[in-house]
Amino acid sequence: MDLTGAVWRKSSRSDNGGSTCVEVATNLPDVVGVRDSKDRQGPVLTFSPAAWATFARAVRGRAMRLP
Repeated sequence: MDLTGAVWRKSSRSDNGGSTCVEVATNLPDVVGVRDSKDRQGPVLTFSPAAWATFARAVRGRAMRLP
């Protein structure tokens, strides 16, 4: 899969100055890419936009319930 045009971003909630987090690219039409910020040339997980949206909603919902 060609992710050449991917625009990667980190979460604003990343810890340790953003060095220990994942990056996500949501600007491509048919795929969302996720990679390790420490290994930018390494493997990339890919998801459909619908699957990513479901995951993100679930994570946000869980974070709101944490003490």
